[in-house]
Amino acid sequence: MTEFSQLGLSPTTLQAVADTGYTTATPIQEQAIPVALAGRDVLGIAQTGTGKTAAFTLPMVDRLSSGRARARMPRALVLAPTRELADQVAESFAKYAKGTRLNWALLIGGVSMGDQVALLNKGVDVLIATPGRLLDLFERGKILLTGVEIMVVDEADRMLDMGFIPDIERIFKLTPPRRQTLFFSATMPPEITRLTTQFLKDPTRIEVSRPATTADTITQHVTRLPTSDPKAKRTALRALIERGDVQNGIVFCNRKSEVDVVAKSLKAHGFDAAPIHGDLDQSLRMKTLADFRAGTLKLLVASDVAARGLDIPAVSHVFNYDVPHHADDYVHRIGRTGRAGRLGEAFMIVTPADDRSLDKVLKLIKKEPVELSLDGIDFTAIKDQPRRDDRGDRGRRGRGDRAGRGRGESRPAEAAETAAPAPAAEPVEAAPAVEQPAPGDAEARPPRRSRGRRSTPRETEAPVVAEAAVDTPAVAAPVSATDDRRPARAPRQRHAERRPSPAEGSRAGDGRPFGEAEIPAFLRRPVTSRN
Repeated sequence: MTEFSQLGLSPTTLQAVADTGYTTATPIQEQAIPVALAGRDVLGIAQTGTGKTAAFTLPMVDRLSSGRARARMPRALVLAPTRELADQVAESFAKYAKGTRLNWALLIGGVSMGDQVALLNKGVDVLIATPGRLLDLFERGKILLTGVEIMVVDEADRMLDMGFIPDIERIFKLTPPRRQTLFFSATMPPEITRLTTQFLKDPTRIEVSRPATTADTITQHVTRLPTSDPKAKRTALRALIERGDVQNGIVFCNRKSEVDVVAKSLKAHGFDAAPIHGDLDQSLRMKTLADFRAGTLKLLVASDVAARGLDIPAVSHVFNYDVPHHADDYVHRIGRTGRAGRLGEAFMIVTPADDRSLDKVLKLIKKEPVELSLDGIDFTAIKDQPRRDDRGDRGRRGRGDRAGRGRGESRPAEAAETAAPAPAAEPVEAAPAVEQPAPGDAEARPPRRSRGRRSTPRETEAPVVAEAAVDTPAVAAPVSATDDRRPARAPRQRHAERRPSPAEGSRAGDGRPFGEAEIPAFLRRPVTSRN
């Protein structure tokens, strides 16, 4: 192990390092600090938790100790993918530069832009920013990047995942070509390799560990459940937390919505837990992280926004509530524990639905986690109770019943009346036409019209029983031909019956058009005999 005093740092910087409690450098610090102090470009490839932040912060403090910044023209620029990581870099710079006259500004979204502009107008030596906020202020004319002497890109592969590579290219082109570049990434996909080839000048490549490997200081466990039920998973999580000596821990979930549910469940069962993800207000996120670092918060329930780059040295446990979809995320998640030589433990809850994701993780880490069973818990009997709204169920049933009836169908009350349909009438052959009666003769009553499909009545010698309708089986009592009383009014029909068109020439049984039976005799037109 190499002491910091052997790396060429100034006495002021060494005192600041000693005040933090560190005495020996990590492999990435040991190799990167002397090269950066010499003013050369650095391409650092190291897994998370290896001390990359100090590897570029310490030489940057020493190199900027002489000189003074001008308004709106920072001397050094540090780009970070997330607000949390940028805030962490700012805290690291504040620790190591406390014995100097250097000042700094943090440019991230979710906080007041006016305060940031005020700091830029005074002049800052080090600008720590996320790409979006930096370009926003640049387009507003609040900042110039022509005075940048040192540019740092941290967690470059995370930048690629978040779609920031076009922004990084643009920022590179806004800075002077003679700048020094310190470029750090956990992995080197082709897009990152292209970026370093284009913008770094003969960099010193430093690779302290093969990409995406887990630290040997982390003991990894896997707990398999026979069910994928969320309630069973939350029960298993609580059992794992109670089982170990958890000083503090981070619980990782795949979805932001799941983060809120798990945090609420833990708090409801008496655990000191709080959520953190990208949809929360920035001030709340920063307060939650500050409480966790200070030890006043025991459990942090997080999405992958907190999986990379957060330097919280004393995390004792990491719990993977969900198996990550991408195997690299597993490495970054559990890298929150076992940092700086400390021992840590990582647990992963696996359900039958996680087989494919688990295979990817095991193939990447090339290790077999320790199988840990939770005896005494019958997970198959644990199920979330379905939410049931009886009123809503009744409403849905009612709508379903109504939806099942088409136009003209009977309601339930009417169904009883139509349960026994009337027997069909005997078919009657059409009789030959007969001569019409004289006006003074008794008038035959026209047959009743059916409520269903209308059939054209025919003239017959004998009375004909009307065809029974499906929904009106009852037939009115016959009326005598000599009865001058007005016939009983037919029941009101539910749907208006189609009126016959003039072309149909609908007529009553006596040969006259419908309706003439009610016309007084002296107003009727005479009907002549065919003889």
